[in-house]
Amino acid sequence: MSKTDKQNQPESVSQKIRYRLQEAGARFHANDNIADYIEDGELDALQDEVQAKLKTVLESLVIDIEHDHNTHETAKRVAKMFVREVFRGRYVPMPPSTEFPNVERLNELMIVGPVTVRSACSHHLCPIIGRVWVGVMPNENSNLIGLSKYARLIEWVMSRPQIQEEAVSQIADLLMRKLQPNGLAIVMEADHFCMHWRGVKDSNSKMTNSVMRGSFLTDAALRREFLSLMHK
Repeated sequence: MSKTDKQNQPESVSQKIRYRLQEAGARFHANDNIADYIEDGELDALQDEVQAKLKTVLESLVIDIEHDHNTHETAKRVAKMFVREVFRGRYVPMPPSTEFPNVERLNELMIVGPVTVRSACSHHLCPIIGRVWVGVMPNENSNLIGLSKYARLIEWVMSRPQIQEEAVSQIADLLMRKLQPNGLAIVMEADHFCMHWRGVKDSNSKMTNSVMRGSFLTDAALRREFLSLMHK
């Protein structure tokens, strides 16, 4: 194909979105949210584009998708799963989470969890299934959010291709901005199917990591209290 022919080809929706991101100097790593750069109707078109490209992947794997009843609709199903479910947190705005003033001036440890989380490893796109605990030490100027909002915000971050070490930091950054507490603690424990399903195929390994901010970082007694109450 000549250079002129390539220039005359219509841009794909993914190219249009990528161009906007590059023009804005915005990062679009696997675990970034790019909703601000997607226009009305483009998510449907993006899903169609992903479906077409997944079809060619299946064909390159030498799967007869025309005559195999089990894989005839696989590209369509997987495209919908990626765009609308598993990677949804990349493409949609943050869910609403109304903050309330701390009228009663609460200043005692609050623990939320375990919140079940599901994601996909950005290295192999294998599932990550786990649990998250959140510890909050509010002050009189902190914001409060409803219990279900923790789960919705965490799910929004986790429904992107992730590595666990970065995911806990993203959750901590988001909740620190929303709540403005004295301290925040996040602990995640998860199974990684890139360990279970491939490679060493170890079905018993889990990964646990934490992020401590503010008073949880400086107050060892508070940190111990959170960790001791976390599994009760």
